[in-house]
Amino acid sequence: MPHNTDAVGKRYDPVVYAVGREKVKEYALAVGETNPLHLDVAAARAAGHADVVAPPMFAVVYQSPSVMPALFDPEVGIDFAMLVHSAQEFRWERLVVAGEELTTATTVAAISEKGGMGFFDFEVETVDAAGKPVATGIWKMIVRGEA
Repeated sequence: MPHNTDAVGKRYDPVVYAVGREKVKEYALAVGETNPLHLDVAAARAAGHADVVAPPMFAVVYQSPSVMPALFDPEVGIDFAMLVHSAQEFRWERLVVAGEELTTATTVAAISEKGGMGFFDFEVETVDAAGKPVATGIWKMIVRGEA
């Protein structure tokens, strides 16, 4: 099935995410992180941070609410039942600390087809309350052809 390449360049409304201390600690524990900067407020403050520091891959937590509308957008044309998350790339500008509010926006970066499969790239940009870059991600999805 042909995918709608006209959706390339479509940008979705930004999503604000409040980084919570407990969410950072829960994520760190879930991924086996043992660095006290992620788990202990006193250790993080002793190292010069205002609160616990999010592990770098916590970007998935604050960026995913921005990506979901694109994945379900009929204009993009993804058959969610056939979707495979194929890859992610991130560029981090700085550490994220509990207590921050981050704003993330998603843009459809590319749509192509090969071998009966659809390939979708979404560029995801996160900024802090001052509008300064925090992290940029490329979320890559494949939509398998019908079996």
